[in-house]
Amino acid sequence: MSSQNHQVLWDSYFPEFVAHKDKGIELLMACANLVTILSGQQVFYAGSQCQNYLLVLTGAVKVQILSERGREVLLYHVQSGDSCVLTTSCLLSGDNYPAEGITESDVLAFSIPSHAFYRSMEQSAFFREFVFKNFSVRLSKIIGRMESVVLNTIDQRISKALLESGETTLTKTHSELAYELGTAREVISRHLKIFESQGLINLKRGVIEIVDRRALSQT
Repeated sequence: MSSQNHQVLWDSYFPEFVAHKDKGIELLMACANLVTILSGQQVFYAGSQCQNYLLVLTGAVKVQILSERGREVLLYHVQSGDSCVLTTSCLLSGDNYPAEGITESDVLAFSIPSHAFYRSMEQSAFFREFVFKNFSVRLSKIIGRMESVVLNTIDQRISKALLESGETTLTKTHSELAYELGTAREVISRHLKIFESQGLINLKRGVIEIVDRRALSQT
């Protein structure tokens, strides 16, 4: 892809980089490689070395850990306009990845080599602010997710997950909901059946219909 087309992508997805262009940002943009990663591909894995800083243009990457029993526990998603908090952490600390990242759809991203990342951090106050602000926001969300797991009951976590989309009908399987909440499908199915018996929801194959939003919010 030509440098002109690269510029169009920067303008469309990261206009703040263009608006605050300085020596460090110019270096970063010049070194950025446009990469396409197909859906279902592993972007990084636990124990791998971090060599690139990714800025996602389109698509989504799920970052997860695996339990000793092989169960996948979702940490967060990296979507359009995002960077990955674990990638940032590994680049800053020099540690290897503690989790894995897998594309949930075809992903288009700018890949910045680690040497350009470090140099841009040195030369650009704007880029330093961008990196640490994104790191802080993502870390806060991860901590919030962990607090929810520790402090809230499974009923509260399920009801929150069902209500936060704002939709009345959710196209979501029990397995998908279990993955999002970091628990077993059997646990989700059992509690959804209880919700249904209480008249809070209706269950159909691959669909959850919210019947009484107010009562569900009070579980």
